Amino acid sequence: MTERDLDLVSSDSASDSHAPLNGTLADSDASMPAQPLRECVETAMRRYFEHLDGSQATDLYAMVMAEVEAPLLACVLEHTEGNQTRAADVLGLNRGTLRKKLKLYGLIEGDAP
Repeated sequence: MTERDLDLVSSDSASDSHAPLNGTLADSDASMPAQPLRECVETAMRRYFEHLDGSQATDLYAMVMAEVEAPLLACVLEHTEGNQTRAADVLGLNRGTLRKKLKLYGLIEGDAP
């Protein structure tokens, strides 16, 4: 899979910190048209179900959330230059909750499960 950039497209002004996330994923070289984040998830889920080949899916919600949450946290932490307090604010999370999730995904040192 090629590296993707998240282009945040909002119907409101860019200065609105609570603007809805109407994200699209597009190749950095613009060789592919932008695809809304929602469509990317739908496409990935359809592919996942096709590859099950009759097998039963279990704990799907947790799997999808982990696949999305880990890179989200990593990107926000990078954006805030490692400042967990700012990252928690950006995400709308309590700092303790953020630290717990960062440890869970191995994004900071700690007691990962």
